[in-house]
Amino acid sequence: MTNFITGLNTSRPTHMPRHVGIIMDGNGRWAAARGLARIAGHKKGSEVFGNIVRHAKAKGIPFLTVYAFSTENWSRPPDEVKGIMSLLESYLRDSHKYRKENIKTIILGDKTPLSPKLRDMIAEVEQGSSQNTGITVNIALNYGGRSEIVHAARKAAQKLLDGELSGVAQIDEDFLAGCMYTAGQPDPDLVIRTGGEKRISNFLLWQSAYTEFVFTDTFWPDFTPACFDAALTDFAGRKRRKGGVMAVDSDASGQLTIDSGQLTVNVSAMRTDLK
Repeated sequence: MTNFITGLNTSRPTHMPRHVGIIMDGNGRWAAARGLARIAGHKKGSEVFGNIVRHAKAKGIPFLTVYAFSTENWSRPPDEVKGIMSLLESYLRDSHKYRKENIKTIILGDKTPLSPKLRDMIAEVEQGSSQNTGITVNIALNYGGRSEIVHAARKAAQKLLDGELSGVAQIDEDFLAGCMYTAGQPDPDLVIRTGGEKRISNFLLWQSAYTEFVFTDTFWPDFTPACFDAALTDFAGRKRRKGGVMAVDSDASGQLTIDSGQLTVNVSAMRTDLK
């Protein structure tokens, strides 16, 4: 069933993504529509962030990545940037609550332009939550997908110069994936963008090669667990071929065979045989 208000499928999902990314867009427009300063939208958005983290954890999703502040966001008004950084500090100060809830926090991005105080807080939170297993929450801060790829390429080049690699042939997709900020994590199965825009805005470019996208007009401060569930249900209805072809054949005996290119399923025999 499709909800024509949200444009999303609202049937009960049959399977869950392992990794969900969210581009949290629309805070400023939400505030402007109410005659409020932009920072009011960011404050409301930070509350929604906490609610969605806990909801995703309750749904059993192992990884959640949110786009909090891009490398391009430094061009915003200084007061707005200061306010966003202040909200991040508040989150980090309150992170003990998340630790008690078995939530692991990782900050993705270039931390060098951040204040020494903020960098120290980040290090403390990452170390303090490193053994938590309930859900891993990646906060993309001073992050850009292109800059991440450059960072990974430089890391690979340095390993080559240091003699850790025998030659450039060792630098393949798996090696570069291990040089990304998200090394060791699965690529996102689903990315949700709120706020009505339909672009990825330099978010997880390397990791999103086969990601499914859901775009919603709902501003981030109005995004609820029900909206999240609707996106999950929409995802559950997608056919994820990853470049392959799904073929369905029925022979004279009435046996139905589904061939995805990697797995053949004989439905009548209820038997699965790997090719």
